[in-house]
Amino acid sequence: MILQKSDVQVTMKPFSKVRKPEMPRLDPRGQSGLVSVIVPTYNRGYCVNTSIESALAQTYRDLEVIVIDDGSTDNTREVIAAAFCNEPRVKYVYQSNGGTAVARNHGVRLARGEFMALLDSDDLWKPWKTELQVRALRERPEIGMVWTDMEAVNQDGQLIAPRFLRKMYGAYRWYPDDESLFPQSFLLSNSDKDHSSMCPPGKIWIGDIFSPMMMGNLVHTSTILMRRERLAQVGFFPENLRNAGEDYDFHLRTCHRGLVAFIDVASIYYRVGWHDQITMKDFDFFFARGYLKSIRPYLESDRGRICLPKAMVQAMMVQAYGWIGSALFERGKRKAARRFLAESLKYKLWQPRCLITLIRTMLPRRLDRLLLEGYHVISSMRKRTPESKMGHDISLSPTMSSKL
Repeated sequence: MILQKSDVQVTMKPFSKVRKPEMPRLDPRGQSGLVSVIVPTYNRGYCVNTSIESALAQTYRDLEVIVIDDGSTDNTREVIAAAFCNEPRVKYVYQSNGGTAVARNHGVRLARGEFMALLDSDDLWKPWKTELQVRALRERPEIGMVWTDMEAVNQDGQLIAPRFLRKMYGAYRWYPDDESLFPQSFLLSNSDKDHSSMCPPGKIWIGDIFSPMMMGNLVHTSTILMRRERLAQVGFFPENLRNAGEDYDFHLRTCHRGLVAFIDVASIYYRVGWHDQITMKDFDFFFARGYLKSIRPYLESDRGRICLPKAMVQAMMVQAYGWIGSALFERGKRKAARRFLAESLKYKLWQPRCLITLIRTMLPRRLDRLLLEGYHVISSMRKRTPESKMGHDISLSPTMSSKL
């Protein structure tokens, strides 16, 4: 193990002008065949080693694992050093705390491989993941990135959901099956005698999904493998989205640059239930703000590339403004929330939940609390009546599920 230390016509009125994504500064050339695995971590000494071990246990052996410790104050450094001090494929780098995007970008700059993969320090790879994805990229050179489904497991490793991707990301509600998302598919050939017998068969779907990605995220970061050439075109993770949303912005730009592929198998274990995982409840505002910041450059300067029905474009604007307006209201920013909610209603007036929230922004806080308490009392009384059912105006997060 190598130790290093470093410190390193759509209107958009309610939102200030943002810069276009940072221009790429990466060398598109990489060491042939090498997969660079970037593992950002922060205070996860209790689980990071199992994630690293899952990368080292890949049937595809030509890889390096770059662990970026984002200023951990627990025993992360010690447990990694103890476990991998004699493993030349593991490089550990410590940096001052800067957030996930900064840590990933640090790893990207250190990566030497022809391919790049990302692994969160609480996720686990199945042994054949990298081999399967490298084979897909080699067989279809037009593909710039490939991702897969995932299995959700609890802290004890027990299976919660065998296909969790569509449950986690709300944007899949627009695309009920793979056929509605991709124009073509193929099966990997069996002519490669060097591939492992552990590699499962899986249909690979290919397409330009930039437009669908405008409706929200469809890609889970720990499942991807991408070419260095595509990475050089896309550039880095947005470091101004420190709290949440940097994944979606990166994947949206990846899909904007060309064809991508989805392998219809679950290649990772997504562990849920850890105390330090990001949830919608705690970071809803940051996800909402990140979504707006990510889609705005394309709405302003590349609208012709967005090939969506008029109704879906309308829904995109409704959810973009309504989501951030609701999140601002929950944070007590009523004046700011009012502007975004009103903009959402311009695209679709009949939004009962949005209308009610907008009215609440104008009420004195004391009156709002009294009315809310009264509503809860009436609601609880109705729930006790079996034949009584109340309607709900549910709007799932376009970049993440409402419950992890």
